[in-house]
Amino acid sequence: MTALYRPTPLIASAPLSAAAGRDVELKLECLQPSGSFKNRGVGAACAAYVARGARHLVSSSGGNAGLAAAYAGRRLGVPVTVVVPETTSARARELIAAEGAAVVVHGASWSEANEHALHLAEPADAVLLHPFDDPLLWAGHATLVDELAADGPAPDAVVLSVGGGGLLAGVVEGLRRNGWADVPVIAVETAGADSLAQSLALGTVVTLPAITSIATTLGARRVADRAFDLAREHPVRSVVVDDAAALRASRRFLDDHRMVVEPACGASLAVAYDAFPELDDARRVTVVVCGGATTTAADLLASAG
Repeated sequence: MTALYRPTPLIASAPLSAAAGRDVELKLECLQPSGSFKNRGVGAACAAYVARGARHLVSSSGGNAGLAAAYAGRRLGVPVTVVVPETTSARARELIAAEGAAVVVHGASWSEANEHALHLAEPADAVLLHPFDDPLLWAGHATLVDELAADGPAPDAVVLSVGGGGLLAGVVEGLRRNGWADVPVIAVETAGADSLAQSLALGTVVTLPAITSIATTLGARRVADRAFDLAREHPVRSVVVDDAAALRASRRFLDDHRMVVEPACGASLAVAYDAFPELDDARRVTVVVCGGATTTAADLLASAG
């Protein structure tokens, strides 16, 4: 079967360990073929749907999920259409098109793009790939934890960024199936894209009126129901950082590890760089470096001005 994702390295980070005051290891999902963890879940879903007879894959995305779908479709030999909102950067659109997908720009937000994608996926041989709310995606993302389990003992906490919650749902699934159901997950969002944190505070899933964070790839106005339920069942600690902290962490990571990641990924790195108290009881922490291909080093450096 065509491999649509790659096992990624787990490395010890001396700079992050020094900043956090504990051992920090990095799961480098930024090294996936499309530049983010999305290769795992989106790739799994694409392969499954094509095996079931799909001949046209339609994705709605702020960038990374569409890029992963385009990559998967090219490898599987199936045409892909990616619907992106107007907020998706020109760079993201170019990267998706370079993978051979058709790019359609529609609406001011991901939810509007998704509504249009639903119409494009109406033919019987087409299928809509949801970027975060599909059990096939969660199962694909869970392979990340399978690799962690193969590398060694359980960490004391896993830190990850949350947009729509697909990565959170997959990681919790992976922790459970590897006998690590007691490992806490630090679920990090940016202010202005914090649908999970607001939902947990109110005890019900809420829809944000708009995404106001610069971390547009975390731009789901409503977290998946499954992610919300798991955040209440599993030991999940919700953290919200501001845009400045996410950007600062991305720039520091560029200096420390010579890798470019989006502010959406910088949000989770900020928890370690800024030694958030949610890590106080953890001796060894794994941070999922979820990546993101739509930011450049020039973007990060310009944001410092």
